[in-house]
Amino acid sequence: MTSPAAPTVLDPYDAVLLVSFGGPEQPDDVVPFLENVTKGRGIPRERLVEVGEHYFLFGGRSPINDQCRALLGALRTELDGRGLATPLYWGNRNWDPYLETEIKALAAAGHRRVLAVLTSAYPSYSSCRQYRENLYDAVQGSGAAELGVTVDKIRHYSDHPGFVTASVDATLAALESLGEDADPAEGEAARLVFVTHSIPTTMAEASGPPPRSANGGYVDWHLAVAAEVTRQVSARRGRDYTGDLAFCSRSGPPGQPWAEPDVNDHLTELKAAGVPGVVVIPIGFISDHMEVIYDLDTEAAETAAELGLTFARAATAGTHPAFVSGLVDLLVERAAATRGEQPDRPVVEGGVVGWYDCQPDCCVNARQPDRPTLCQAAGRRSDAATVAPATAGAAG
Repeated sequence: MTSPAAPTVLDPYDAVLLVSFGGPEQPDDVVPFLENVTKGRGIPRERLVEVGEHYFLFGGRSPINDQCRALLGALRTELDGRGLATPLYWGNRNWDPYLETEIKALAAAGHRRVLAVLTSAYPSYSSCRQYRENLYDAVQGSGAAELGVTVDKIRHYSDHPGFVTASVDATLAALESLGEDADPAEGEAARLVFVTHSIPTTMAEASGPPPRSANGGYVDWHLAVAAEVTRQVSARRGRDYTGDLAFCSRSGPPGQPWAEPDVNDHLTELKAAGVPGVVVIPIGFISDHMEVIYDLDTEAAETAAELGLTFARAATAGTHPAFVSGLVDLLVERAAATRGEQPDRPVVEGGVVGWYDCQPDCCVNARQPDRPTLCQAAGRRSDAATVAPATAGAAG
């Protein structure tokens, strides 16, 4: 008779699912991928071809899938190092491997309790709720729901010490790369410019569960992370740095308000104010996908060069050991909470503990407020659901 497997710190979960955005892997994939991203929005194909030029500059291939493969490998190594053999799966919202395919595969393998890690660290419709909508669709479409498959998620993790440590180390390395020209012994130090994906202001204001600040959770969480990175970097280097939050990748119509300032406009203002150099820190992204390598490494770097502004770009978290270890800590934490325990929930100074089951009024879908999701707490939707319709751009 076979003995039952010994319980592990990830029980009751028997599989982990990495959930990402997806991206094209060859030129022929670019427009079909963008059609997936913008499905139902009525965007003309000619416009998609125009947007696709960003991908063609890099051979028609987004780096995001390779980065997911690298993160999967790093997570596997970390799990194995802790004696955890829990299977890892990976599914994308908008390109192969698709979520529905992967959930069907894990269900066929006998897995019934799945813990998801989203490759998006902040609360907002496009960075959280839309992922949960796609998870619902995938579980229903794959037939996994009939088999009793359930999917939970770890909490939002941008203010977790592991993610912040990766950003601190990257910022310190970027400052070192600037040299004395932009960080003189006397005078103003280089400015830290923290960058994330812009979203419509209505979406930002509806991010996070009520009650919200006027900014909404999306902006507030970024500000908290930026403040903590600035604090730690200042302490490590023994001088006070100033940090600002800027945005990239705006994709909405001109008349629709989006979160500002645009990073290029902000660099122009800093140069006019006499700032000697900048370190651009993409805290809104966990890896170097298209918004980083095009909007920052290409466009923002060109803006800085034209201005004569010394420029360095800090690395994203990627597979930084502290980040990977932190993600596994979050898996272990979530499993303990599901078992009814009271695990520690660490966040950095100024951060707030994220939620496992998002509130109904959190990060509302303004177009389809009643569209079903996974990983949502029970409750009624409030008047927050009446915010004006808005959508964010692609992130591959």
